[in-house]
Amino acid sequence: MLALSCLLTFSAFATDRPATEDDAAEAANKRRSAAKAEHVTDLEGVVATASVDRNSTEGTGSYTTPVASGATRLPLSLRETPQSVSVITRAQMDDFGLNNVNDVLARSTGISVEKIETDRTYYGARGFDITNFLTDGLGLPFANGQQEGDIDTAIYDHIEVLRGANGLLSFTGNPSATINFVRKRPTADLQGSVGTTVGSWNNRRLDGDISGPLNQSASVRGRLVVANQDTDSYLDRYSQHKKIAAGMLEADLGANTLLSAGVSWQKNAPDSPMWGALPLYNSDGTPTNYRRSTSTSTDWAHWDSANTQSYVSLSHDFDNGWNLKAALNYRRITNDSELFYTYGTPDAATGLGLYSYPSRYTSTEKQYYVDMYASGPFTLGGREHRLVLGVNAGKSDVDQLSGYSSDIGTPLPALWDWTGHYPKPSFDASFNGAQFHLRRRSAYATARWNLTDDLKLITGASLTYIHSTGQNYGVPHAYEKTKSTPFAGAVYDLNANYSLYASYAKIFNPQTEVDINNRVLDPVTGNNLEAGIKGAWMDQRLNASFAVFRSHQNNYAESVGINPVTAQSYYRGINATSTGYEFDIAGSLTKDWEASAGFTQLRIQDDQDHNVRTYVPRRTLRITTTYRLPWLTGLKVGGSLRWQDKIVRDQGALDTQGREIFTRQGSYALLGLMANYSISPSWSATLNVDNLTNRKYIASLYWAQGYYGAPTNWQLNVTYRF
Repeated sequence: MLALSCLLTFSAFATDRPATEDDAAEAANKRRSAAKAEHVTDLEGVVATASVDRNSTEGTGSYTTPVASGATRLPLSLRETPQSVSVITRAQMDDFGLNNVNDVLARSTGISVEKIETDRTYYGARGFDITNFLTDGLGLPFANGQQEGDIDTAIYDHIEVLRGANGLLSFTGNPSATINFVRKRPTADLQGSVGTTVGSWNNRRLDGDISGPLNQSASVRGRLVVANQDTDSYLDRYSQHKKIAAGMLEADLGANTLLSAGVSWQKNAPDSPMWGALPLYNSDGTPTNYRRSTSTSTDWAHWDSANTQSYVSLSHDFDNGWNLKAALNYRRITNDSELFYTYGTPDAATGLGLYSYPSRYTSTEKQYYVDMYASGPFTLGGREHRLVLGVNAGKSDVDQLSGYSSDIGTPLPALWDWTGHYPKPSFDASFNGAQFHLRRRSAYATARWNLTDDLKLITGASLTYIHSTGQNYGVPHAYEKTKSTPFAGAVYDLNANYSLYASYAKIFNPQTEVDINNRVLDPVTGNNLEAGIKGAWMDQRLNASFAVFRSHQNNYAESVGINPVTAQSYYRGINATSTGYEFDIAGSLTKDWEASAGFTQLRIQDDQDHNVRTYVPRRTLRITTTYRLPWLTGLKVGGSLRWQDKIVRDQGALDTQGREIFTRQGSYALLGLMANYSISPSWSATLNVDNLTNRKYIASLYWAQGYYGAPTNWQLNVTYRF
């Protein structure tokens, strides 16, 4: 109830604040901008209007957005959406230097970022893994359950986090969350920026962004975004080299037709990345305690990855208010690595007991995705309602090859003496790999029923067919399923500021994880229930929500360890139920004060009421805020807080006395501070300091191994905008 009380307190504060002349001027500017947006979006259609213009956060300075269509393809406000939604805007990313998806999601309500290695990450929400990453509402789940390499944020306007099941648009009803990356769009007016960033550990970054018309009438518009980053690390030997480029085009083919196309490319080239991480316990059961910089990597290890995405979409607005949109996406992800894994249990006194496992790994994944839907109003019972009808299809072709060395099991020195110098072996002793093909087809429908002026009902369903063929490291990767996932949600407006909502969804989530015998686990089934209250104030410049939820899953994949034969992760299926509540607020508390905050508390139990997935924090708090000092023109200061309670992992092993071994990470908070100064209308400088208290913590207990998070660090960005 504390969160609900906070919601009411914030609403009273927001609605009681008297209007000022600055507010009136800002409102007038917003109305002019909206009018301009409506003029432009008459060319794009009703649905595109919401997602392209009203949903753009660039240049607003806001920590929220009035519209998010990632849940239903309907242009709904956050208050009108019967699920929990958080938005990380362009302003928030710029204020706190959030240049990659890990930094963004670590500041999002209820999201856990499981950094198991330097270049491989799992994400979770409400106790379960997130496997749905979409771009402009389109995409396929991860082939292996995790993100390899990071995703840079330079090309995105904002990132939407929809918590709960989203089977309508993401093929499957995974009940954790869906992450929707919304691209920047070409603009009708010329604009651009150039920025440079320097920071801890020789961090150096350059950003460039230019957008504008490509002909006199601005009927053809383009945008080019580039970025380059080179940085060392607090970890021994580790460094990261990253390049990003993206080009986007829009063309008005007529008064009501918009063609959009684009391509983006990102290459990561880390040197001495970690494969696996540090052992977390000694043979006598005591926890290890290495230097924060300790790494198991060698000086020759690398893990290069490239991610290329291209898209084309066509949207047409009919005179009767209906819109038709078709989109085609292509994505190619490649990995090329030579890695060094360390296994074993060290002796507490000598540090000995660790052994080598070098391997070479290459992979190529190609994804193809096509989506077509129609959206528009219809009249029934004397009231106007809205309908979305769509079909989509996707396929993913995965080709992986692991080359092994005969030099496996070589005893290693203690990690406190490890320098990374190890002879690079040949990787031709044996080979294994995976070649499998996933095919998905879906049809979906969503209707928003205008039952009364205050009550809206959203109903929908998707019917999904999924087919997999091929093999995964010598075991068939084959299954075939057809399943429907219904969805229902209702929103009731209590008054001008508050709404009650509830939603229910079935869960059907095919898995790619394998068990100890390399067999693919059966799909997850279950259901997701959510209810709560939402509020919006100051023309939707401040949004808040309080939600309670219950998600039940059968046969959910839980990480067990590393298969000693294939050196790949393996899993077991468990039945689990997650229950809890969360509070989220974002936007303008005053004209000078922006904030985003969220608190989550949950419980995860199996069918016997035993706690499971205990490495997932049960309570998390996220706060990000900035304040523009009215008495010192041009200066904005702010801070961030990321807190989680204690976590524990049952290592499934016994010490020398026959006792079970547990690894524990106590609760911790990471504090960040920022200051931004507008030197002139075109020039600005932003300083960020993170982990101000220099807290030492293990980044994740998702796996039996782990490593330490970054100590105190800083970065300074200087940007010129025109």
